[in-house]
Amino acid sequence: MALQLVEFTVDGRDRASADKIIDSAAGALRAGGAELIEAQVPVGHGQVFLIAHEENPGAVADALAASDLEHDDLAEVRLVGADLDTVRGQAAETGYLVEWDLPEGLSMDSYLARKAEKAPLYAQVPESRFLRTYVREDMGKCLCFYDAPDAAAVERAREAVDTPVDRLHELDRRT
Repeated sequence: MALQLVEFTVDGRDRASADKIIDSAAGALRAGGAELIEAQVPVGHGQVFLIAHEENPGAVADALAASDLEHDDLAEVRLVGADLDTVRGQAAETGYLVEWDLPEGLSMDSYLARKAEKAPLYAQVPESRFLRTYVREDMGKCLCFYDAPDAAAVERAREAVDTPVDRLHELDRRT
């Protein structure tokens, strides 16, 4: 079992164009033996962040290659802080996405140890709820998802766990 992060640029920069990408990707993944787990679209509709599950290595890449969808990036990720069933139930609650470009030389083991050590500090910002993280297996970046009343609450949560914000996206909750 593997999870894949697929990133798309939305040419039309509108919700209908983003939804078309999501629907086309979901169909291609099903046809290729993979499953769409979640798709998130930032307000502004310029991007789609899609997480897919594959039982057979290469199923997501093959499904996308067989479709007419052009993607910007495809990378294997590890889910941290939740399980797939929880993610399926939380996708609509997700309000914010933080992209963190991981520092060079950080290993997965040290990242996971740091995450375990720092996670209790989220309690200092109770209005912001950490939901899950997808960490790229190549350690290029991670995507951290939050339910919060506003971007400032997410920034306070990130400060509490002493973790930078490289890009912060408010998500269109209609996903």
